Amino acid sequence: MSAGPVDPALERFLRGLDARDASEHTRRSYNSTIGAYLDWLAARGADWRAPSRADLRAYLAHLGGRCARSSVAQRLAAIRSFHRYAAREGLAAGDPWGAIATPRLPRRLPRVLELDQVERLLAAVDAELAAADLVAPNRIDLATALALRDRALVETAYAAGLRISELASADLASLELRRGEIRVLGKGRKERIGLIGRPARAALAAYLEDGRPILVARGASGPVGASGSGGALGRDDEPVEIFLNHLGRPLGVRGLRYRLDLLRRRAGLPDGVSPHTLRHSFATHLLDGGADLRVVQELLGHESLATTQVYTHVSPARLRAAYRGAHPRAARPAGD
Repeated sequence: MSAGPVDPALERFLRGLDARDASEHTRRSYNSTIGAYLDWLAARGADWRAPSRADLRAYLAHLGGRCARSSVAQRLAAIRSFHRYAAREGLAAGDPWGAIATPRLPRRLPRVLELDQVERLLAAVDAELAAADLVAPNRIDLATALALRDRALVETAYAAGLRISELASADLASLELRRGEIRVLGKGRKERIGLIGRPARAALAAYLEDGRPILVARGASGPVGASGSGGALGRDDEPVEIFLNHLGRPLGVRGLRYRLDLLRRRAGLPDGVSPHTLRHSFATHLLDGGADLRVVQELLGHESLATTQVYTHVSPARLRAAYRGAHPRAARPAGD
């Protein structure tokens, strides 16, 4: 997409994203969003460095007629980021959007699972294992290998609060079972350590010992050099990712969503429960258990504490405790 004479400014901005190690997805999204905005202004005969209020309101109306409110908010965030960069670099006087009232999204509290719902999800995996054992008792077959993988997947996602992209890309070298740690690359390619407790460590150990080799063998018997999902390959073309699919190839984000949604339905959990729900549940249950907010921030890999604070509003136990401790009449006996 061409933005005519303003291309150099956009290119400088994108190079700045590269310097901050932004993901390729982020770079493509910003390039498309800002390029479309600059092209729209150019077609209108407006200078992007100092568009008028009428120009910006017209563009806001243009977006509102084409996009959902959430998409409008995302696009405006990218555009304002570009303008702030241009101001810092002396390419423009400032952010012209600063004086424009833009639509705000209602703040939605994240969906979380109750503890018994997490247990029901894990029970659905146990049912997989039991069914596989009936078909092939005393033998590890494909169904058993997949059930072992699914158990390790759910336990790891819930124990460490990982994003789905972090689960998909986690590799064997990042895992330290003895210490109960998994090293992941989060947003902005920032590395952090996730902690995994005994159930997750046991599930991972069983999968790595008995399940994953079955999946690796299936991949080795397939077409030479086939890797299907673009995952990294180790020695002898063996994938280095922890979680593999039934073909012995890395289990990508779509595959992870599919498997977890299948387990959700088998567990009888409501629609809308996603891999990210396990991450929300991880954070909320930590706070319910008395974990410090800063610790939860570090474990989630949030750059801002404000992002983590949403979970203080989700946690009913913490709200009740704060109310009982702070309200002068909350703990008084009914007869007083």
